[in-house]
Amino acid sequence: MKTLDPGLAAHLAGRMTSLCAVWILTRSDGQRLGFTDHDRSLTVDGVVCHPARGMEASADTRGPGLAAGGGEVSGALDADGPVPLDGFAEADLEAGRWDGAEVAVHLVNWAQPAQAVLLRRAVIGEVTRAGRSFRAELRGLGHLLEARRGRVFASRCDADLGDTRCGIALTDPRYRAVATVSGAADARELTVTGLTGFDAGWFDGGRFAVLNGPLTGFAGEVARHARSGAAATLSLWLTAPQPIGAGTQIEVTAGCDKRFATCRAKFANAVNFRGFPHMPGTDFVLAYPGRNTGENDGGALVG
Repeated sequence: MKTLDPGLAAHLAGRMTSLCAVWILTRSDGQRLGFTDHDRSLTVDGVVCHPARGMEASADTRGPGLAAGGGEVSGALDADGPVPLDGFAEADLEAGRWDGAEVAVHLVNWAQPAQAVLLRRAVIGEVTRAGRSFRAELRGLGHLLEARRGRVFASRCDADLGDTRCGIALTDPRYRAVATVSGAADARELTVTGLTGFDAGWFDGGRFAVLNGPLTGFAGEVARHARSGAAATLSLWLTAPQPIGAGTQIEVTAGCDKRFATCRAKFANAVNFRGFPHMPGTDFVLAYPGRNTGENDGGALVG
């Protein structure tokens, strides 16, 4: 049950109303942007909410019980550059800066913006583009209940490299380096210098982050790390929103394939391995006792 501001409650009980919708979006980088379907800017929850030119929201859909609700919002893309009036720049969408952004939907009395009530919260899901327009899916918070919780017994580690359960300090120069892009075959393959002290494959499955230039802050995962003399080639899992130009500096961190052998040999961190490396595999599970086969004979699995 919601408790309404007394002024808003009185306004809603009147014969005429001056209501509008306000959306306040909080990106993963902490930037907050506000939009409204009113024709002038309003300040709500400390955020200046601008008229959303060409933006519209669909009806909110909700299911019974704990079913996740949903909806969508669509609008036009702004030109790249500093945050514009509407704030939805194409480069930001391409760089994933709106992925998982939190959305707060308010009902506001535009004549008295202090009279507002929070209707719902959601997160931005899938974003699709068509020319110079976009459409963003709004997922109700109920979708978080669909996520898997707890641990699963598996042979590979379920910790993330560098987190508190892993314990590896990624600030260690053995696991982190700054490289300079010397060329790019395309938006998914970079030729870099500065990684001569690392064997090929050291950064497979690792992370990279752009430190300067127009893509500052863009980050992603390294699919493959190869070497050719003093130069190294980094293949990216995802295509960069635009080519990463020569001279751009990127920070690269080592990757981990979550195998026990890698944890022990590469990171000397076997004591913190969070998997079950001696679990019987699929072959053992599917095998059945048989005479003179040596399978399932009751002996120790680990010598």
